[in-house]
Amino acid sequence: MTPAMPHATQSACTEMILELNHCVEVCIIASANVHCHKDVVKLQEILRANASVKIAADLATKYRKNVQYHLAATEHEAPH
Repeated sequence: MTPAMPHATQSACTEMILELNHCVEVCIIASANVHCHKDVVKLQEILRANASVKIAADLATKYRKNVQYHLAATEHEAPH
């Protein structure tokens, strides 16, 4: 079993993937404008490969926020 990724590392990875995807999207637009189909296809493959990583990162972020919300909500409840 692998240890959980620290929040800061997860956030940095998520940001890096989002920035990479943005750069790739810009390159796709630029390549399409000069009619370079081969480059567009390669860049689209990068986006598809990154899709599952982005989804996993988004899910991890949502899970962390959900846990934080519930911990904060139950913190104020008085024990019986």
